[in-house]
Amino acid sequence: MKRVRKAVFPVAGLGTRFLPATKAMPKEMLTVVDRPLIQYAVEEAREAGIEQMIFVTGRGKTALEDHFDLAYELEAVMRGRGKPLDALDGTRLPAGAIASVRQQEPLGLGHAVWCAREIVGDEPFAVLLPDDLMVGTPGCLAQMVEAYGRVGGNIVCVEEVARERTASYGIITPGARDGRLTEVKGLVEKPSPEEAPSNLGVIGRYILQPEVMAVLDAKERGAGGEIQLTDAMAKLIGAQPFHGVTVAAERHDCGDKIGFVKANLALALRRDDVAPALRAYLAEIG
Repeated sequence: MKRVRKAVFPVAGLGTRFLPATKAMPKEMLTVVDRPLIQYAVEEAREAGIEQMIFVTGRGKTALEDHFDLAYELEAVMRGRGKPLDALDGTRLPAGAIASVRQQEPLGLGHAVWCAREIVGDEPFAVLLPDDLMVGTPGCLAQMVEAYGRVGGNIVCVEEVARERTASYGIITPGARDGRLTEVKGLVEKPSPEEAPSNLGVIGRYILQPEVMAVLDAKERGAGGEIQLTDAMAKLIGAQPFHGVTVAAERHDCGDKIGFVKANLALALRRDDVAPALRAYLAEIG
């Protein structure tokens, strides 16, 4: 069983739900308290042992790579003023740790993952969607890597979703269960509540075998006319082990404004440096 060393971050989206903030700034650079969403995802990946981060980007996304580069002028000014550099922890990655490819057309998540095929090569790889901010100890991906070490194959992160919201998720057909692990017998993208085989929805973390790239190579269109990763994964079921894992983590859907605001509040209330003042303010306006 090959170790999971690479992770794909599909970050080419335009972030139209957050306009005008995202007109000139990648949505993945929106901050939760004082870190951008992409940094939370990269730190989660590094904790899980990921060595190479593959950004699938589009036009206007260079800030993502710049964020993890050395900033000589900034660091020189901070040193000159006697300020510690620990605020930059997590932003200075080793040489070669970041690679990027372009997704030139918005053809879906499956297409975004396929764009990274040459860098992924013949290795298993993770996929992290930064919009899904996962908070837990150990991190979500680290828990999935631990499960992968036991069962191999393909692993998706799943959580119970409200039955009326199945049309917003990829939904699994569950098989045998072993604690937090559930065998995946089938996958369907965005089914109606009446057609959903369960209420276990796939959320933005995956560990996949490289064979999924050959399936995506066919560029078959699915729900919404897009190349769906869920459809490609479904074709591996039966040919390779496939499991869903329910992780011990708190999920914040930062793909919409309410989820983003909630994430800022939840994480700020855990911070000793801002929580007291925030609680006092909430009590004042409550």
